Amino acid sequence: MIRDIYSRDAAFQKLQVLKGNRNKRHRYGQFLVEGVRNLNQAVMNGWEISSFVYSRDRELSRWALDMLRDVRAEENLRLSGELMEELSGKEDTSELMAVVNMRRGGAGELRLPENPLLVLFDRPSNRGNLGTLLRSCDGLGADGLILTGHGVDLYDPEVVTASMGSFFRVQAVQLELKEVMEYIGALRERYPGFRTVGTTAHKQRPVWGEDLTGPVMLMLGNETEGLSYSFKQGCDVLCTIPMAEGGSASSFNVACAGTVLMYEAVRQRHPGETK
Repeated sequence: MIRDIYSRDAAFQKLQVLKGNRNKRHRYGQFLVEGVRNLNQAVMNGWEISSFVYSRDRELSRWALDMLRDVRAEENLRLSGELMEELSGKEDTSELMAVVNMRRGGAGELRLPENPLLVLFDRPSNRGNLGTLLRSCDGLGADGLILTGHGVDLYDPEVVTASMGSFFRVQAVQLELKEVMEYIGALRERYPGFRTVGTTAHKQRPVWGEDLTGPVMLMLGNETEGLSYSFKQGCDVLCTIPMAEGGSASSFNVACAGTVLMYEAVRQRHPGETK
């Protein structure tokens, strides 16, 4: 079914709020996605497409035509070129966007292996950092990403774009502090030897001196304030990434730090394979 939109009516306004309004995005249970890589990954990983959005004034590529033909959607929306350009906000307007249904569910629905590597990001404040961390989780094989505290919305279109498609491959959930603590308790019961490894910019135990070969959750803090007091007090150990002596940088960007920590865990788990 195709629906033509000729003005900034209620249907177009909904598309705009899905892009820019966090509360309404979650009320609808949907988010807006654009970009070839992101749309391909959404489809490949079984995300439900509510609507494809495209311009009636533009000749579509073979890729877009195949997507419209092969992927089931409840209703496709056809806009004027002007409205499509306004919605995209890019210099090179996307030829195809999609309204995608969110995946609901808590940490209990994360599918974990026998030896999980989990990452927690406490109160993320930067969309680009969260998107980059999702990409690193995907690239290094983390089994899940947990977001907690008041911070960036996981489903923000800028986060999805920054992830370069990895958003749709990584198991990620947003939890309240109480839910995180309960989940950690459940993980300790399920996995003997499960550890929580907090991170800090202050000099603590070097990360390469920690045993990350067993079931573990790496805890990353807010870009400015670091880990919250509750996590610092509750984690099994606090570690740091030692920086070069004499350098002016006292710490890494949080997405870089998370990538280094995950790489160290993978290196320890697969010695000789990560050269």
